[in-house]
Amino acid sequence: MIHLLPRWVWTGAWALAFIAGIVNVVGFLGFEHQAITHLTGTASLLSAALGHFDRVLILRVGAGLFAFILGTTISGFIIEDSVLKLGSRYSFALLIESSLLIAAVPLMKQTNMYGYYLASCACGLQNAMATTYSGSVVRTTHLSGMFTDLGIALGHLLRGKQFNTRRVRLSLVVITGFISGGITGTLLYDKYSYNTLYLPAAFTGIVAVVYHIVSDRYNAKKN
Repeated sequence: MIHLLPRWVWTGAWALAFIAGIVNVVGFLGFEHQAITHLTGTASLLSAALGHFDRVLILRVGAGLFAFILGTTISGFIIEDSVLKLGSRYSFALLIESSLLIAAVPLMKQTNMYGYYLASCACGLQNAMATTYSGSVVRTTHLSGMFTDLGIALGHLLRGKQFNTRRVRLSLVVITGFISGGITGTLLYDKYSYNTLYLPAAFTGIVAVVYHIVSDRYNAKKN
């Protein structure tokens, strides 16, 4: 599947991972010190809350899980297709993500958990969108799969076996994008606090507009 992805999708994967890196580091540095872009840690917190029967924590963490899933649901409803097709639906999904991040900022400033829920919803939407356009090859909001692929490739290399170089390159694209976003987010958070999220919001909005223009021109030439 990776060899079928056009070059611009690789660029998009880096950009989306960069955005996720910024959002997630703001979550870690913020008042909750909690991951936003993926659910592994959140699911563990929910497990602990259920084990201790902490009703308040169950509701709070469960709401975060629901918010992420809601974002993936929105993406599935808007995009629908399981294969990449240029069209306005991707730009619309990106605009929703941008709006969610913008709305999250004032709430986070008030230490309101709904800000985290909106940011989590935005990341769920993004991850589902990336999964759709890559045929389940690319995940842009977490790195476990990408580091796993690198480890598998290293194991094959040590045994003298061939490995998928494009898969390794794609993993490095997402990893470098996410880490670069994390570094950028850390530096900006130290100075601008939660206003840092306006950067990925603006970036996502700009990408949405550019994508819409490109897809319109592509479809016009095709027709």
